[in-house]
Amino acid sequence: MLGDDMIDVDAAIIARGLGIEPGLVQPMMQDGKITSLCERGIDEDAGTHRLSFFTVSRRLRIIVNDQGEVVRQSAVTSPDGPLSAKMRRPGI
Repeated sequence: MLGDDMIDVDAAIIARGLGIEPGLVQPMMQDGKITSLCERGIDEDAGTHRLSFFTVSRRLRIIVNDQGEVVRQSAVTSPDGPLSAKMRRPGI
């Protein structure tokens, strides 16, 4: 759901993408074990937002339109341990 200066994502969507239980999402975010990044689309991506959620070894990306509908999502797991710094950068 999109609002004034906020995007609200159901914890179940984040949990599913990160491979954790929904009840762990909020506590892990509060503890800094899940971090996030929000990017507003420009040019051909105008009207969308890319939300990235990170754990030590997993990244979930969710693309939403201006109505807050999920357009697509993807998840990447690092097989060798922690995600590289490159995997945590915007636009990658």
